[in-house]
Amino acid sequence: MASAASYPAGRFRPSPLVDLTAKSDRERLSPAAIRTFFNIMEHWEVRDEYARLLLGGISNGPYYAMKKDPERVLDTDRLLRISYLVGIFKALNILYSKKLADAWMTLPNSNRIFGGQTPLQYVVKGGLPALQTVRRLLDARRGGI
Repeated sequence: MASAASYPAGRFRPSPLVDLTAKSDRERLSPAAIRTFFNIMEHWEVRDEYARLLLGGISNGPYYAMKKDPERVLDTDRLLRISYLVGIFKALNILYSKKLADAWMTLPNSNRIFGGQTPLQYVVKGGLPALQTVRRLLDARRGGI
């Protein structure tokens, strides 16, 4: 009986997937994610009103508490949203100069995905699916597709 084919062993192994449903993983990742989120919002010059919407519509009290003290545990949805934003930020900084990378989210965009609105308006209205679309668009551009 023949054995199943397998890839040869190599020096590099894929990173294990992070389980965002596991509280221990969320506890470990949340403080850095929160600090990174606020740094990105500062780079993009996003008003608090839009930043709260990017986090899924968080109200003022919890938002400002999080801004003051990032040592808290986020839920899976907010961690996923921040993950997409980090990927978008990274891709923009690979593709463009710092000045354009920081402004891109707030500039009107003629790409048919955005229909003349800014990418920020698009992701605020469209939530997670829109964040995923923008991330995929930028990753495709980054990869030369």
